[in-house]
Amino acid sequence: MKSIEQKLIKREIIQRQEEGCDTTIIESRLDALPDGAENDFTKLYDELMELEVSTTFPYREPTSLDEIRLTRPNRKRKLDLKLTDEELYERIYGGWLGRAAGCALGKPVEGWPKHRIDKYLVDSDALPLDDFFPFNERVLPKVHKPSTRGNITQMDRDDDMDFPILGLIALESKGPYLTPRSVADVWLSSMPFGLVYTAENVAYRNFVGNIWPPESALRRNPYREWIGAQIRADIFGYAAPGWPEKAAALAYQDGCISHQKNGIYGEMFVAAMISASFVFATIDDIIDAGLGEIPENCRLAEAVDDVRTWCHSSSDWEEIFKKIQDKYGHYHGVHTINNAALVVLGLYFGQDSFESGIVTAVRAGWDTDCNGATVGSILGVRCGSKKLPGKWVDKFNDRLMSAVKGHNENRFSSLAKRTVQVAKKVLNSPIEPEAVSTEETSPGGCWNLETGWGKQKVNFDAGTIDFLEDGFEPYPITACQYQGETLNFSFAIDKGGWDFEVDFEGIVNADSIEGSFFPGDTPVQGKRSVATEERSTEISSS
Repeated sequence: MKSIEQKLIKREIIQRQEEGCDTTIIESRLDALPDGAENDFTKLYDELMELEVSTTFPYREPTSLDEIRLTRPNRKRKLDLKLTDEELYERIYGGWLGRAAGCALGKPVEGWPKHRIDKYLVDSDALPLDDFFPFNERVLPKVHKPSTRGNITQMDRDDDMDFPILGLIALESKGPYLTPRSVADVWLSSMPFGLVYTAENVAYRNFVGNIWPPESALRRNPYREWIGAQIRADIFGYAAPGWPEKAAALAYQDGCISHQKNGIYGEMFVAAMISASFVFATIDDIIDAGLGEIPENCRLAEAVDDVRTWCHSSSDWEEIFKKIQDKYGHYHGVHTINNAALVVLGLYFGQDSFESGIVTAVRAGWDTDCNGATVGSILGVRCGSKKLPGKWVDKFNDRLMSAVKGHNENRFSSLAKRTVQVAKKVLNSPIEPEAVSTEETSPGGCWNLETGWGKQKVNFDAGTIDFLEDGFEPYPITACQYQGETLNFSFAIDKGGWDFEVDFEGIVNADSIEGSFFPGDTPVQGKRSVATEERSTEISSS
């Protein structure tokens, strides 16, 4: 049996080349390796991951949120949202329905190139495409029949619709203080491993192996710039209406568990566009808001700018598609960059027509259900549920099927109502802090915690955590990171011969801590010990 490294190394070479690394020497050494040399494949894979980006690489593509913020262009980060509760619900409901319409439209031809889609439509006498794809049992598998013309009674299960539900569950638990670990925990408890793919599949495998974000996005994951994070963006845009910066920040917390660089940017870009769609009417303004939350000099931003230029100079979408294919067609069919280009194409041609938007995005090919869903979501938020064409959304009968545990059968209207409640909490949260480039090791001092596991006292100066009710000695803190307001620390509980490893993720706000212990997502609340502060003052005074 081939090792993971042997199975993935050729794909990783492509990924490293796209990131700007010279892989020539490693490729020549790889060609000389026999199939059974597992240790050599592992060593070579590790060397591949250690390659530096070439100094001639013309892009700046960081992965940390602070570095991303330091490299983004100047934009307005929070917009003037003027919607009543009823209007907010209608717009969010429009996003959910629009996403479903675009997803269902593209689902039967997922992964098909444009020329194959065109042939199918011609053979089916379905051009111009003004409805869902007709079903031809000699070409399409039966599993796609529930998403075809005349056969739709609900939105069929699709991972593009599972992820907004997973994100909603995580947001309902954590609100504006969502963390990567809390998202990972929701995946593990609510999503079957067999129904996640590429980067998500790798990240899930890493979680099970006790490899957590951000390492889970990098460890043996050559799919980390593919489209998986971008398709998870929508719920974070719905949850931060009119606040592109917050939408992008929430999307980052989700994206970094499985993706890096342009993989994360794609999710942040889409979340920010959806957020801006609650306020802006023009596609230019919406795209500007999306670009405002990602690095100005990254490959994704370049692709978006190219498509914008081409859309302003031509009214023929197929002519523009040819340009996209010529410049960005070398990327894999489910990569973020080329598919984001098609999303932008669909948005411009959907400026005046929801139908034209999703049809253009889907007929262009590549990841059709993902691109149709994203365009449908943005345009759905922009116009609201009442203005969506009935022929595209009424067929779902307000029903959505899902693989998410406890959410197999859903009402779009109920999901929208739940999302409104989350959005209200997010909108009442503090303004995002300015980007910082420094990092502290801990918040210092002693803190008293109240948790689902009883009471604890954390002494960051001594590097210990004491479970006050178990009678054991304090446990050492094995790792701690404190950046901005975000705090992460780890420790291990001795279970009589094996260590139960625990991670904390949360927020420090002045003298308060709020977060969770993982595994289990156990709530944690705490206060800085006043006695410690007084003692510190006395010492300094003496």
